[in-house]
Amino acid sequence: MSTASKVVLPIVGMSCSACQIHVEKALLATPGVTSATVSLLANQATVEGTAPIETLIEAVHESGYEALAPTTATVAEEQDESHLPLRAALALAAAVAAMLLSMPLMMATETPDPLLRAVDNLLMPLMPAALMSLPAEPVRWLLLAITAAVMLFTSPETYRRAFAAARHRATNMNTLVAIGTLAAFFYSAVATIAPTAFTSHGLAPDVYFEAVDFILAFLLLGSLLDARAKNRTQSALAAFAKLQPTTARVLRNGTETEIPLEEVQPEDTIQLRPGERVPVDGVVLTGRSTVDESLLTGESQPVLKTPDSAVIGGTINLDGPLTLRATTLGASSVLAQLHRLLAEAQSSRAPMQKLADRASAIFVPSILVLAAVTFALWLAFDHSLPRAFSIAIAVLVIACPCAMGLAVPAALTVGIGRAAQLGILVRNGEALERLASTDTLAFDKTGTLTEGHPSITSADFAPDADPSQLLPLAAALEQYSEHPLASAVIAYAAATATATATPKLADVKTIPGQGIVATHNGQPVAIGNATLLESLHIPLMQQTTPEATTQLHLAVNGTHVLTLQAKDTLRPSAPEAIGQLASLHVSAHMLTGDNPQTAASIAAQCGISPADTHASLLPADKLTVIRSLQQQGRTVAMAGDGLNDAAALAQADTGIAVSTGTDLTREAADLILMSGAAHGEIDLRAIPTAIRLARRTTRTMRQNLGWAVAYNACGLPIAAGLLYPHFHILLSPVLASAAMALSSTSVLLNSLRLRRFH
Repeated sequence: MSTASKVVLPIVGMSCSACQIHVEKALLATPGVTSATVSLLANQATVEGTAPIETLIEAVHESGYEALAPTTATVAEEQDESHLPLRAALALAAAVAAMLLSMPLMMATETPDPLLRAVDNLLMPLMPAALMSLPAEPVRWLLLAITAAVMLFTSPETYRRAFAAARHRATNMNTLVAIGTLAAFFYSAVATIAPTAFTSHGLAPDVYFEAVDFILAFLLLGSLLDARAKNRTQSALAAFAKLQPTTARVLRNGTETEIPLEEVQPEDTIQLRPGERVPVDGVVLTGRSTVDESLLTGESQPVLKTPDSAVIGGTINLDGPLTLRATTLGASSVLAQLHRLLAEAQSSRAPMQKLADRASAIFVPSILVLAAVTFALWLAFDHSLPRAFSIAIAVLVIACPCAMGLAVPAALTVGIGRAAQLGILVRNGEALERLASTDTLAFDKTGTLTEGHPSITSADFAPDADPSQLLPLAAALEQYSEHPLASAVIAYAAATATATATPKLADVKTIPGQGIVATHNGQPVAIGNATLLESLHIPLMQQTTPEATTQLHLAVNGTHVLTLQAKDTLRPSAPEAIGQLASLHVSAHMLTGDNPQTAASIAAQCGISPADTHASLLPADKLTVIRSLQQQGRTVAMAGDGLNDAAALAQADTGIAVSTGTDLTREAADLILMSGAAHGEIDLRAIPTAIRLARRTTRTMRQNLGWAVAYNACGLPIAAGLLYPHFHILLSPVLASAAMALSSTSVLLNSLRLRRFH
């Protein structure tokens, strides 16, 4: 990273939001880093700046965690996860064995947990007499050995990570678990090794070995469930990663050769058989087949491909052989760009996350203080060291910042992944959260509400004008424009004008939102809308203007000599999309540079009211309309596809670009509609779908945060013994650890419901 760039580093060892915040602070403090975002869910850090990768890895290491080079697979983490089921099973078996062995000891003491007492009463009659008659001292030593083995061999990372955090004066979830279990273990070890230290002070030498075993077993079980749920939240990203084939069959010198994908060169000829994935972006040279693009565009129907059709790497060729010409490869391919965009979006932060981050930063230290205060109060008023000790451990263990740390990113990751599966690419979490609050949506007309393939329906020439000269001149001017009308003019001229030499132009200048001016044979020429001719002080000739058409005017040497009438077709999905927006209480506006008559006709067809139809707008005017709506207190989204929409898209609270639009438009947008992009049939119903999904996702974020807060708000007082004075209910460390393990899993499972969104 010697030059300013972006790098993604896999991070090993994070277990809660406190870890995430600590790593992020360490990276931000590194010289040369301009921004750093750490994702607990994806276990990675996205860093921008000029700091070398080695410096970033060292900064993470110094903070107590491990960072791997971007090209290195996270082998250590994968091995750790592969052993997680076995370690969880061994810890749980050890915990059950410890509980059974503890039965004789429990008979001699009164457990404060009514549920455990009920379990004891239920199980004791079933226990073999030989087990119940075991002497207490050997049982305690056996429990000591079992628990030490569980701590050393099934969950050593808990203590390593807690110690690493302590070395850097930080705390995390492992801090709470480590302090609680180590305190219980050493308390029990002293009671086992030197019981007279307790009996001489009138205290029973109680042991909590089974509690330590269950705490660690439930912690591992929760980690296993979390890991599996996290993998499911990343399913959309994993699906994208698996789309790219590893080889391609290339025709070179008339011979078909299968080569690694990285050896394919632009312009190579590629053979593709039915049932195979398209290896690279390309153009069909020969053949006819349908291609499944559903995983990239969300479109369920296969798309017919014929010669000159574009194909996207990663899609599936279904029913016919194709010969392709490779175009875009590697990091520049559509699949690579979509994968990168989705990965960055899922690692981004939503504004709601900031609240959770602030709470998580002070959460663990607060719990440590609360546990100490709880211990002191119970010891002072109850005079029972074992009870005070047990309650303090329960407070430490039940407090789990994982749920709070995962609440927002889990919902965000699943929501953005589900959007990608539906053909909607979301750039970041902030955009999704803003989209959820949208109440006004402004549409560009040409290419967004309409199909963007206008055709010239008629041409009105000035008296004595020569069509064979003027139409080629109009086509020559329009070659400098990317507007859909330009293609229509060029096609019309080619079809109707007699073949002549292409007029030579000089001093060509494009005026955004108006048209093009140039010089031809020493004379000024111009083509564009009425606004352009008015700005050049050229009067329009008298003509009959058909309704619902777009006019392009050609002027030569200060005289209006030709008007071309163009007509576009409304997208079939537009009326239904506008209707769905109304049901979502989102008002639709049309912003167009076209004339009022054409704008009113299209607006009437798709259900936009005349009051919300804005015509004859320049790009700056569209920007003004967006700002005006925002000044009225509205949250505005803008959907467009043209170069003249880029500024309005950037100004809007949420910019939505159709993928058939210009590169600049897509760069300015927060959402990109991919559905139907391969053949230009953008489905505008994806916009209300995106709003519904954004609202569902933000609602899930709030539910998760609400659960995380409610869990701690209810669990901590119960663990601290608030219910004991009136109900004689205390929460044992065992049940506290079970609740802790389930808290983050419940957040993840709630987030996974978004995968079923339709």
